[in-house]
Amino acid sequence: MKLNLERLRRVRMRKKITQDELAKALGFKSRSAYSKRETGKATLGADELAIISEILDYDMTYFFD
Repeated sequence: MKLNLERLRRVRMRKKITQDELAKALGFKSRSAYSKRETGKATLGADELAIISEILDYDMTYFFD
């Protein structure tokens, strides 16, 4: 199974949640730290995905192909 980052981005935008908001929820110091994960430039950890899934109100498995 592969993480579908485009699906993650679409859900975040549909829910009108900004990258800044998710960055703060994950304890990142900047939006760019989250952005790198959403674009695949950095690895999104399972613990981070669990927090994001809870905020977006989606099961983690939805974000996998």
